[in-house]
Amino acid sequence: MKTTINALLIDDTESVLSKTKQYFSSHAVINIVKTINNGKEGLEYILKHANEFDILLMDIIMPEVDGIRILEEMEANNIHKNVIILTSYSKDSAVKLVKQYSIDYFMLKPIHMPTLEKRILDVMNDSVEPIETKDNKIELAISKLLHSLGIPSHIRGYQYIRESIYMMYQNPDMIGGITKCIYPEIATRFDTTASRVERAIRHAIEVSWARGDYDLMEELFGHSVDYDRSKPTNSEFIATLADNLRLNNNFVLA
Repeated sequence: MKTTINALLIDDTESVLSKTKQYFSSHAVINIVKTINNGKEGLEYILKHANEFDILLMDIIMPEVDGIRILEEMEANNIHKNVIILTSYSKDSAVKLVKQYSIDYFMLKPIHMPTLEKRILDVMNDSVEPIETKDNKIELAISKLLHSLGIPSHIRGYQYIRESIYMMYQNPDMIGGITKCIYPEIATRFDTTASRVERAIRHAIEVSWARGDYDLMEELFGHSVDYDRSKPTNSEFIATLADNLRLNNNFVLA
């Protein structure tokens, strides 16, 4: 692995740019050489300064020029770089589109910075698995499940639930520690408070109950879907979805 890893970040989400730049500002190995907030400028930089970075961190959906176009132009110009895709676009078709361009890793937003740090180091050390890792499949399956349950990705509760399910999937013992373990951890990741995390998750569940796929909800939660009965608690909702993924292997993508 190189002594210094120079990374180029192209993303139209300002919070991603600022948080990533801040997180790696004093990193011993990883150096963010430039952050660019739109695809057009990103492509121009790549074509002119291909020798100035080792790895590309990039969103797929961006103004003017999207990530797929950038990958196409890089291939056409014989520019070969390690690439990690950072995106909230979780459809299987998106994964299939980028797979043909030898993507090293596919991360769903919101980005957990310590995880991104590890992935960059793994990629540059040639120790990362191909794009269809088990973790990737789980993350994509969680997003698909939440979308089917009617939770829109733009509300905060969606992001918090997604992270919570993943945490409980990895560690089932957390089922009894959602207040003491999961809420505080999510709050730290998103720079908020545990009480706000709890309220946002509760709101997302209420949205789901009003607009989700009834048959799927009946399958997952049984008679609790009856609107005359109480909705599941945050803990019940998260634990049920984590168990469903674990027991039925729903994370396996076609």
